[in-house]
Amino acid sequence: MDNIELDRNIFRGYDIRGKYPETINESVAYLIGQGFGSYIQEIGKTKCIIGRDNRLSSPNLEKMLIKGIIETGVDVISIGLVTTPMYYYASIHYDVAPGIMITASHNPKDDNGFKIAFDESGNAKGEEIQDFYRYIMKGKFFHGNGKVFSMNIEQDYIDLMKKSLQFGEKRRKVVLDPGNGTTSIIAKKLYENFPLDIIMINDFSDGSFPNHHPDPSVEENLSQLKEKVLQEKADLGLAFDGDGDRVGVVDEQGNYIPIDHYMIIIIRSIIDEVRQKAFLYDVKCSKALEDEIKRLGGKAICYRTGNSYTKAKVRELDLPFGGEYSGHVYFRDRFLGFDSGLYAGLRLLELLSKTDQSLSELTKDIPVYYATEELKFAFSDEEKFEVVDRVLEYASNKGYKINYIDGVRVDFEDGWALVRASNTGPNVTARFEAKTKERLEELQKEFLPFIEKKEDII
Repeated sequence: MDNIELDRNIFRGYDIRGKYPETINESVAYLIGQGFGSYIQEIGKTKCIIGRDNRLSSPNLEKMLIKGIIETGVDVISIGLVTTPMYYYASIHYDVAPGIMITASHNPKDDNGFKIAFDESGNAKGEEIQDFYRYIMKGKFFHGNGKVFSMNIEQDYIDLMKKSLQFGEKRRKVVLDPGNGTTSIIAKKLYENFPLDIIMINDFSDGSFPNHHPDPSVEENLSQLKEKVLQEKADLGLAFDGDGDRVGVVDEQGNYIPIDHYMIIIIRSIIDEVRQKAFLYDVKCSKALEDEIKRLGGKAICYRTGNSYTKAKVRELDLPFGGEYSGHVYFRDRFLGFDSGLYAGLRLLELLSKTDQSLSELTKDIPVYYATEELKFAFSDEEKFEVVDRVLEYASNKGYKINYIDGVRVDFEDGWALVRASNTGPNVTARFEAKTKERLEELQKEFLPFIEKKEDII
């Protein structure tokens, strides 16, 4: 096949992702389908699972992706409109490891992409994705006549949740905000299986996300949820991202609960019940989480950001629980280990159903550190790595203690600074934390100028 046109920049650290229709479009989907179907046959696979989120471009991309795959002779189990966790479960339920989920997760509405699994190791990441790009560019595709089998995973997914949870006697009121994303299709139906009083907002499926950006890790996206929790005197509020694999939490007072604090609550509740008392978190999480794990007698494992990496590492190390600051959490104590925002919310509600304490009371004794939100700065995919290199050179010249596991995290006795190139978009992300507000401000003043290009390196 000659003259293959494919933007290499869409092949990112965790998935394939770009803007529709400029870099991700029907022609690209067809080409990726041809490449995927051929690639998995090279490793002895003949079936795959395909799902899609509710973005406006997803149905057309799904059609052309499947066309490309079946023309290589691979059979497709099509599960249609689903959340990414439903897609993960379909792979387990039907015992078919290869698959593609069409989604751009929490990215802007005009983006789209493909989360890809070639085999039982889970989502492709890093060099695996680059290898796939190189494979496609060779253009040596298989030819055949695959079949499409349409399946519905919804009820099996609901049954999975029901088996894993055992609620207590205290009935709780919860506000759910799917943000018009894909969880809109199942959130209320699922939560109605449990003893809860449920209030919904932004719960009609609309891939243009008309009410707010579908990223619950950004506090400003939770303003409607906060208002509704206070108005309804609810016990908590839960928000979900565009494809449903992440969760955001608001307590009964309308306060945003960072995921590292959510993780502390969960770890406190399960550490006496699990054999392996080790827990994984990513470099963006607060030191309060590390402190609390150690205080409880557990082992704290800091790892790189990215759900393809963190989920795989939690499985590899056989850990009962892990997660990352963006809202991905992985339960393996009595669940299957994939990230589901809806399940994460239910686990918190289950915990609250067995105590008279409010969510704010459960978090009030968490050690106080002062931190920024995750800060994002727009750079091209080429420039973003240059920015990280500038910070690395500065920190190295200063003789600072540096953690290289993901970007540059500079650790001090009283705080840390993190600067890394985003793997999901043309951005540099940064986060700062310190024991005092004054020190937090000092760290930002020291490192932000390099990101904002206000001064040259030494």
